Amino acid sequence: MYRLMVLAVVLIASFASCSKERKAKEVRHQEMDVHGMPSDWKATVSQGSPTEGRKLFVEMECYKCHEVKGEKFPDVVEGEKRVGPELSQIAGMHPPEFFAESIINPNAVIEPDAQKLGYVGEDGTSKMPDYNSVLTIKEVADLAAYVASIKPVENKAH
Repeated sequence: MYRLMVLAVVLIASFASCSKERKAKEVRHQEMDVHGMPSDWKATVSQGSPTEGRKLFVEMECYKCHEVKGEKFPDVVEGEKRVGPELSQIAGMHPPEFFAESIINPNAVIEPDAQKLGYVGEDGTSKMPDYNSVLTIKEVADLAAYVASIKPVENKAH
């Protein structure tokens, strides 16, 4: 009888211990839900200023690679003109976050016909430099806001 009582106490203690561990694991999991990354999380860019972004577009001489139809920028000497996508055709197609990523990581999304258009080098990577060490987060947000604000130029048939 004594052995049965000892066995019962040991079993009860084991179950209680397992229950405490299970509760501790549940608490850690709940904390992860609170402080972890939600399944629907995505990076966002703070609201940038299109006006400041346009100024930066000129200052950084982005117009030397990227034409923006309908916009006037300083003239580019023929030997300094480089190739990059014309921006008015793609501006309304993407949110500012897309353009911000393109500025800081030009290789994140490369068009299928980029090689044919001359946007990438022989190694298949973008010819556009990344601006991680050059621009602040605010400047990236401003540039992205400017590019996202560009309106497509309509072809007017005569």
